[in-house]
Amino acid sequence: MGGIYLIVIVLMIAGLWRTFTKAGKPGWAAIVPIYNLFVLAEIAGKPAWWGLMLCIPCVNFVFLFLVMIPLAERFGKPAGFGIGLALLGFIFFPILGFGNAQYRGQNAA
Repeated sequence: MGGIYLIVIVLMIAGLWRTFTKAGKPGWAAIVPIYNLFVLAEIAGKPAWWGLMLCIPCVNFVFLFLVMIPLAERFGKPAGFGIGLALLGFIFFPILGFGNAQYRGQNAA
């Protein structure tokens, strides 16, 4: 069971790392706790302090969707993909990072 958990964690980190580099951010930021949430908010086009809101219990559930849906849209993915990022990030971040999605930044839909 521990081996499966390790594989899931490695895939999640690798997918997040690739997502960060596609967006022009340093990949190492994906492995720094708390800081990675600030960077994720910036990539999604939200104020960096929204990353702090992702650390507050109960509030984080709402802000997770408010960050992940715009994040998906900045990579040209639909809102449903953003919901997948919020609920099943260990599956959707590797898809986003290693797939053919390109970061569109401010010009996203």
